[in-house]
Amino acid sequence: MKSIKQFLLCALALLFVNEIISQNVMISDVASPNEPSIRMNPLNTDILVAGANLYNCYYSSDGGLNWDRHQMTSSFGVWGDPVIDVDTDGNFYFFHLSNPPSGNWIDRIVCQKSTDNGMSWNDGSFTGLNGTKAQDKQWTIIDRNTNDIYMTWTQFDDYGSANSNDKSSILFSKSLDQGDTWSTPVKVNIVDGDCIDEDNTVEGAVPALGPNGEIYVAWAGPNGLVFNKSLDQGDTWLTEEIAIDPMPTGWDYNIPGINRANGLPITKCDLSGGPNHGTIYVNWSDQRNGSNDTDIWMSKSTDGGETWTAPARVNDDPPGKQQFFTWMDIDQTNGNLFFVFYDRREHNDSSTDVYLAYSTDGGETFVNNKISESPFLPNSGVFFGDYTNITVHDNVVRPIWTRLNNGDLSIWTDVTPFEILSSEDFEVQTVEDAVQYPNPASEISYVSFKLHEDSNIHISIYDESGKEVFTVLDNEIKGYGKYIIPINVSELNLKSGIYFCKLSINGKSKTNKMIVVK
Repeated sequence: MKSIKQFLLCALALLFVNEIISQNVMISDVASPNEPSIRMNPLNTDILVAGANLYNCYYSSDGGLNWDRHQMTSSFGVWGDPVIDVDTDGNFYFFHLSNPPSGNWIDRIVCQKSTDNGMSWNDGSFTGLNGTKAQDKQWTIIDRNTNDIYMTWTQFDDYGSANSNDKSSILFSKSLDQGDTWSTPVKVNIVDGDCIDEDNTVEGAVPALGPNGEIYVAWAGPNGLVFNKSLDQGDTWLTEEIAIDPMPTGWDYNIPGINRANGLPITKCDLSGGPNHGTIYVNWSDQRNGSNDTDIWMSKSTDGGETWTAPARVNDDPPGKQQFFTWMDIDQTNGNLFFVFYDRREHNDSSTDVYLAYSTDGGETFVNNKISESPFLPNSGVFFGDYTNITVHDNVVRPIWTRLNNGDLSIWTDVTPFEILSSEDFEVQTVEDAVQYPNPASEISYVSFKLHEDSNIHISIYDESGKEVFTVLDNEIKGYGKYIIPINVSELNLKSGIYFCKLSINGKSKTNKMIVVK
């Protein structure tokens, strides 16, 4: 199913202006989806798989423009907390909580595998089964060199218990055979949490992989934000946790209109081979600046997690507004950082937008862009989930979020082309470097080019007979920078067939064949 609406978004990045049309796509509004996860196949960024509570799976083969829905089933039960991952063979994995017909609610973490891009799934394997103890809030990372899967999560002795004898712990398990079997879980944390599922519970364990196979993980709990690592594939861990930040107001907080909110951390590591290779990043949100001023934060370590920088504020608005439910990813082809979060900077009520922030300099500076086409108004009577998500590879950026409209939940992504100018891109532009995509096109096509100086730009569309049918830009002067010019095929009412797009820069021209398919 598809719903594409556009608005003009001008994004300042580095020293240039991108001219882009934001394209929000509704993935689904069936079965009250929330708490989404998304992953793209880095071998083919058109292939995407997503999941949402409680049992929804979605797959796309065209970069997220169109989606099909599948309802997950397993003999172990399917009970939310969806996590999607993918290995280098193109196998996708759907991790979720359990609700077995014979057993206990959330008594294990289930891994289901797909070898056909999410269209079908096996019955699954599991880890963490430990009597009546609850296994919750898992996340994974896959080693791109070995396809070994590493998972961390929270174990509750008795979920929700206020008994001081009941503890929560961070556990680790791995699969060395692409999800068929799992190792006996190992305890990672030194300081236990309680089982109330609030500030003093240990939660938010999202693993990351270091440049030499190190496994990194941070979580929140009674000692604030802490970190641990393993140098032997998770068999052993540091015997003392490393403090990242005191997280002074804790990870469990209130947001108006949200059933429950949290600032649990996300851990990532740069493996791009670029200038920040090996840097570990932890992203979270908290209310240290006040209950009416939730902010998005990031801290980083350049020495394997031994020391951490003071938190950097990711959202760039004036103080006093709410930003919450953050997630981050790293483009491992260039080291650029991307963040997605809900944002109320433009409103004085609970109206909520979705923002994308990114950094091209290792988190020293951030650019913020609104990516949702319109605000929505959440209702605390409707469970909204616990996180957003984002997946990035080779400048293809696919965030995912939940939206509530007239009492109905839906999940969305944005498929706007996203190209960031990096330092090596400052060479003089030639017309031959210009590109046009996608081709064939059914709704929107883009012409992308870079300018090194003020230039006269003309873009026209011709039909197969050579007749000019539309002028996109009529000898406009554009300054230094990179441009993505949209051609709205639908609005132009172009019929299916062959057309030619001619780009002229200071009188030098390049013509591309453009195929329109309706």
